[in-house]
Amino acid sequence: MLVIVLTACPVGLRGDLTRWLLEISPGVFVGSVSARVREGLWSRVLGMVHNGRAIMVYSSNNEQHLAFKTFQPDWQAFDCDGVELIKRPLGTDDATMVPVPESGWSNASKYHAARKYGR
Repeated sequence: MLVIVLTACPVGLRGDLTRWLLEISPGVFVGSVSARVREGLWSRVLGMVHNGRAIMVYSSNNEQHLAFKTFQPDWQAFDCDGVELIKRPLGTDDATMVPVPESGWSNASKYHAARKYGR
């Protein structure tokens, strides 16, 4: 199984990939190809993507049963005791930051506890 995700890439690259893969959503290509074809497709992607971004995820014989390659990603891949993980960079503006939940219990849990212990 092979999945290629393209962002901000030329239209010609998308058309080129549709020869071997199905485009299930704009910029998302899936298919089942041999390792030789997969490496050939990746080299074509690297040659044509220019300023865009590309991620390729494919089946592999490892603990996760998958491997991936990236080109100009915002997120960084790193190895953690034999398992590949993705590290998300910290954003500088508030739009990219994840909101921190307020500390304490939610109103629903307080109501549930009050009913449970009020009996």
